[in-house]
Amino acid sequence: MRSAVTLADIASHAGVSKMTVSKVVNKQPGISEATRQRVLQAIEDLGYTANASARALAGGRTNTLGVVVPSIGPQYISEVVRGADLTAYDAGLDLLISTTQEDTIHERQNVGRLTRGLVDGLLMVLPRSLDRYAEALQQARVPVVVVASADSAVPFPLVDADHYHGARLAVSHLLELGHQRIGFIAGRRETSASLERLRGYREGLLTAGLPFDPGLVRPGEYTQPGGFAAARALLDLPQPPTAIFAANDLSAFGAMEAIKDRGLRVPDDLSVIGFDDIPHAGQVHPALTTIRQPLVEMGTAGTRMLLNLLHGGLPVTERLVLPTELVVRASTGPPPAT
Repeated sequence: MRSAVTLADIASHAGVSKMTVSKVVNKQPGISEATRQRVLQAIEDLGYTANASARALAGGRTNTLGVVVPSIGPQYISEVVRGADLTAYDAGLDLLISTTQEDTIHERQNVGRLTRGLVDGLLMVLPRSLDRYAEALQQARVPVVVVASADSAVPFPLVDADHYHGARLAVSHLLELGHQRIGFIAGRRETSASLERLRGYREGLLTAGLPFDPGLVRPGEYTQPGGFAAARALLDLPQPPTAIFAANDLSAFGAMEAIKDRGLRVPDDLSVIGFDDIPHAGQVHPALTTIRQPLVEMGTAGTRMLLNLLHGGLPVTERLVLPTELVVRASTGPPPAT
């Protein structure tokens, strides 16, 4: 059996000191490019693989950031992770992605594993149960930044989007088109983002002098099937809405399916607007009018905040809220003539 390659082996092969090899492996400054390339060539020749856990136990850096996400399927998540990955790559760091499948116990276990020497810092995207282990995470002394959270009062630096302003933009757009009866497909009731979007919807109507009708609000749980069921319930009303504002793009897609299933057309018979602007929003037919969250930028900003903490800095702000904007496409238009 071939013995493990050591730093001493690499140093001998490259004609440099072990300290120089260690600096190259840990991506530290102070090494000339020619020397760095000689060491990297020796690493390749000898087939050396660095052990991140061993480096961490020795007091070094793993040069890896952990990213904890509910899953890797939704485009919302993939866009945030894409921003984090681009920023980490530019900084010479790798990402270690851990999925929780929205299981709160699994989330806590995964975070515990990552913070025991596997990563230098942790980016948590849409955590579901952070409040249950926040104290233990603080005691682990691993830098943590949260991107989008169900609880806006998290004890870590937070990057989020302006959900309230985005909802106001959505309602204003529909009102300007002439809609007076606007349905709302809500997200998850336990999340601050969903509550802020509902507040924006409600206050947008009241500001325009229109009464808030709870009968026009249906739960969608941020899912496509939930949006489908919610839209069907709205269409069954004695006086259905002429427009539907969905709390995210997935539930908006479900609403569009339900409208088409009734033999109606979007936007001729009913307008639909979503929230998020995931890549698929511009690919459905008709293309979805929506509120754009800067998802890639949220991942970028969160990772930059994390890098700042890793270098001993303090967060510029404990809560960074990025702006949302209206993206008008083909799914919204004036209400049908009566």
